[in-house]
Amino acid sequence: MRTVRAWQMVWRSYHDAMWNQSRRLADLVIAAALLIFASPLIGFVALAIRWEGPGPIFERQTCIARGRRFQMLNFRTTVPDPEHKIPVWTRSPTPVGEVLRYTRIECLPQLINVVRGDITLAELAGSSPSFLD
Repeated sequence: MRTVRAWQMVWRSYHDAMWNQSRRLADLVIAAALLIFASPLIGFVALAIRWEGPGPIFERQTCIARGRRFQMLNFRTTVPDPEHKIPVWTRSPTPVGEVLRYTRIECLPQLINVVRGDITLAELAGSSPSFLD
């Protein structure tokens, strides 16, 4: 059986901390650059959603990642339901929403979650709290 020496434990914790910091820095730089590069597209999509009808531009979904809850941002692709009478999975998509889903542009606001530190670029999908309860 192999024994672990104290200096090996210290080296491993130092290595893990440096890896996490460098990964966070890479996430921050890449996501910020992508947000700047895609900002005209994001603005155009926001105007198209606003022009299409009333309701919010973003949909917020409570998710869990990295051991904490946060609000996942996506562009609104369905008909708004402020009273929450219609289940999410039965709402009909809007014409702009169908294009956003087909091209997957609806997920661009998740870069804001990456800049905030809620998720990483390697793990863009958070888990729904109902699945974890």
